[in-house]
Amino acid sequence: MSDSKGGAEHPARPKRADARRNEKTLLDAAAALFVTSGVDAPVRDIAAKAGVGVGTIYRHFPTRADLIIAVYRHQVEACAEAGPTLLATSESPHAALRQWISLFVDFLVTKHGLAAVLHSDDAGFDSLHSYFLDRLVPVCTQLLDAAAEAGEIPGDVEAYQLMRGVGNLCVGADSDPRYDARRLAELLIAGLRQPH
Repeated sequence: MSDSKGGAEHPARPKRADARRNEKTLLDAAAALFVTSGVDAPVRDIAAKAGVGVGTIYRHFPTRADLIIAVYRHQVEACAEAGPTLLATSESPHAALRQWISLFVDFLVTKHGLAAVLHSDDAGFDSLHSYFLDRLVPVCTQLLDAAAEAGEIPGDVEAYQLMRGVGNLCVGADSDPRYDARRLAELLIAGLRQPH
């Protein structure tokens, strides 16, 4: 009996791996479209960008809110994982911070519209906001500490304040094509750099 169970379990593993890859592809496609078209981007466009059928999206994410929340969490994780990688591969801690803030701006622009989708579920939004802070403030702190230790920025810059400031710079970025939040965030990070 254990032989037949073992045989039945082995074919299921690749399906789970495929499902994870499909889900990541869907989330990447949705995130990209949310940046350009907002959270109301048609599901058929997301499916086309991901190279899957519309039914596949609904199998993974039965409602638009499910999809948006999953994109939000997926992007928080991508931002969190990018910090240490950028720190290890960039020419300097300040360069890593600059690149990470650029990713953070992409994330902030993508999440516009989330509050409207979750308007009836304040507890759900609070939970996501806590998740966002718990995952990203420590990463930003690590980048700031490294840049301060390298003498590139002052040592008194707090991650939460910087992230909040960048967030404020992103307000309105989705509704005014003349407004470039990324450029302003770049100026803010450049302004932190100490002269040598």
